[in-house]
Amino acid sequence: MKKSKTWFLFISLISLIFFRFIATKPVYKDGDRVKITATVLTEPVKYETLQYLKVSGLKIYLPLFPEIFYGDRVVIEGTVENGKLKDSKLQKLEKETGYFSGFRHKLISFYRSVLPEPHAGLIAGITLGSKGGLSPDFWEKVKGVGVAHVVVASGMNVTFVAAFLMGVMSIFLTRRKSILFVILGIILYLFISGFDAPLVRAAIMGSIAFLAQATGRLVSAWRALMLSALAMLVINPTWMGDLGFILSFVATGSLLIFEGRIHKKLKLIPEFLKEGLSTSLAAQIGVTPILFVTFGQFNILSPVVNALVLWTVPPLMIFGAVGGILGMTIPVMGKLVLYLSYPLLWWFVSVITFFSF
Repeated sequence: MKKSKTWFLFISLISLIFFRFIATKPVYKDGDRVKITATVLTEPVKYETLQYLKVSGLKIYLPLFPEIFYGDRVVIEGTVENGKLKDSKLQKLEKETGYFSGFRHKLISFYRSVLPEPHAGLIAGITLGSKGGLSPDFWEKVKGVGVAHVVVASGMNVTFVAAFLMGVMSIFLTRRKSILFVILGIILYLFISGFDAPLVRAAIMGSIAFLAQATGRLVSAWRALMLSALAMLVINPTWMGDLGFILSFVATGSLLIFEGRIHKKLKLIPEFLKEGLSTSLAAQIGVTPILFVTFGQFNILSPVVNALVLWTVPPLMIFGAVGGILGMTIPVMGKLVLYLSYPLLWWFVSVITFFSF
């Protein structure tokens, strides 16, 4: 009976995705002149002279200024060509004045006022998933050595937020009550950091796992992963062709299969490096073929670089979050906390620079 209910749920979700995809898919033909009005739900990528964003299923490149941020509402006109908007022009830009995006912008501005670049952009990326704060040169280096997932929105951010909140809340509340606050915290983090596919995936998976704990039920990691994918595609069917969505789920599945086995084999590796190396190697098994087919390149030293920098991510997230929040209320204390993060940021930047040859 239980298996039949599970299969019924999966079949129902798949059917709903199919009908949602057909009903919501924009009908664009090459050569069509279109005007798109949409809210930007993910942080645009900044290049030296251009910024890239994807709205309404179309890839769009615009001049670097005026800068577009998560939460802004845009009106863009251009000609459709092979899934891109050619000769795109920004007709109208309405800056988001909501609380969450405003708070995000204030945090990033505070980082930039205290730390030099690329350190400010790096801590903004690690803490908030803000890839738009990274300089084009450093962003290319980060991508080249294979650690882009660390400095942009990823499931790691949500996992750390959930673990941190659970640790703090468990001191004051029962586990069941703590779980409710953790889920609320995950949702709030999504509103501040943006709704990139990897973050949403981790948020749904984490919420499913915590709700299962609260109700005393066991939940399979694979089942949670599948339910997360289907739930996301029900909400936004266009994610089906999104590279970030695909990589997030493939990497998570690869971790479930290989991470434990690889971790046991790395007996001679120091413990503080072992987790980062085993995680990176396990994820690379799944995502490497996709990255190679998509971009035609792969850095064989990527697992080593990941192992050298991943251990800095948890403390940097703490420094970034605490320093940023204090900076909104007690600027002097916020600056002091961010100064304490500088040695770790220096190490991270130095490793990326060293391996960017």
